[in-house]
Amino acid sequence: MKGMILVIDGLGDRPVKELSNQTPLQKAKTPNLDKMAENGINGIMDSIAPGIRPGSDTAHIAILGYDPYTVYTGRGPFEASGVGLDIKAGDVAFRCNFSTVNDDFIVTDRRAGRIKEDTSSLIEKLNKMTIEGYKDIEIIFKESTGHRAVLVLRGDGLSDEISDADPKIVGKPPKTVYPTNNSHDGEKTADLLNKIIKESYKILKTHPLNLDRIKNNEPPANIIIPRGVGLVPEVEELNKKYGINSACIAETGLIMGIARFAGMDIIEVEGSTGSVDTNLDNFIDTILNTVNNTNHDFLLVNIKGADESGHDGHAKEKMEFIEKIDDVVFSKVSQLQDIVTIVTADHSTPIAVKDHSADPVPILIYGESVRVDDVKRFNEIDSVKGGLLRLKGSDLMNILMDLIDNTHKFGA
Repeated sequence: MKGMILVIDGLGDRPVKELSNQTPLQKAKTPNLDKMAENGINGIMDSIAPGIRPGSDTAHIAILGYDPYTVYTGRGPFEASGVGLDIKAGDVAFRCNFSTVNDDFIVTDRRAGRIKEDTSSLIEKLNKMTIEGYKDIEIIFKESTGHRAVLVLRGDGLSDEISDADPKIVGKPPKTVYPTNNSHDGEKTADLLNKIIKESYKILKTHPLNLDRIKNNEPPANIIIPRGVGLVPEVEELNKKYGINSACIAETGLIMGIARFAGMDIIEVEGSTGSVDTNLDNFIDTILNTVNNTNHDFLLVNIKGADESGHDGHAKEKMEFIEKIDDVVFSKVSQLQDIVTIVTADHSTPIAVKDHSADPVPILIYGESVRVDDVKRFNEIDSVKGGLLRLKGSDLMNILMDLIDNTHKFGA
């Protein structure tokens, strides 16, 4: 028996007026998910704990059975690992956005119009950057999907105890980075990062890709804004922790980075974008091939698009993407044999908030010999009535390992 946790990123929501005061998941037509709910056991989940608003990173760390309060040092290292950078002890890593600023250095688009072009040509220029007074520090950039990228600083006397540069909203300049512990290393790292941000604008504003985007009335990716600083954590490999052979199918560098830190095999999906235009046909083909034709007995899957719609405040788009996932992915997942599947989300991304919230998310478990409750539909409201009641994300791996008969008795 195999096990799979399939995370629909940002799935949870709150009632939306334009959807007749229902959530996008409630309003969506999801016959396959509803079939799985009707033939499985349901509940709601707090990925960290009730009232704690989780990031995608901390949520997945918890879902994989790790303590995020111990393991999580910041998002940057996971992003850097996810895009394939060889991170070393002592490195300071950041996640970054390609963003747009105007001539007054005011951010006008935090995601550079969700740029789709291959940003490797921008990264190539950025990796030639040198900062006066810091020639002993290696500055490493690497592109991720869409508007995302990573930055790694390598050298002596660096610190991750610095503030964030992301203003979080448009209409403001990038924040000035400062040390949070008044140490020399913190002051040095903050000063370097402030100079890197300004230098990135000088390098990117006249890049041919951006000149073409301006000509086409698209926001140029003319600056890098780092955030999510952290040091490389040490974790016990998931395979050793649970006695499994694990793999991860995901779209973003963040989730792949977490999986890589956990020692999981990474299986990439051609045509995945991290948005609603991702190639779901390739996604389900990859899932089926991994389940049926490899020796992996545990699979973590993350599908991102619903979260993007939540952040953008697009209720109908989120609803329609959920319907598409149900039609393309769950129509076939529901037919799999010899596997126990957990379907849930890492967090809620309500349309009204345009960010993550602490609202619990629905969860279902479906497979052979799984208890069946009276729930008929999979959503935030109906799932509350299910037999799982209310769980934490850290419970999932233990529950799944028991259902696939991969646990040892505690006690006599």
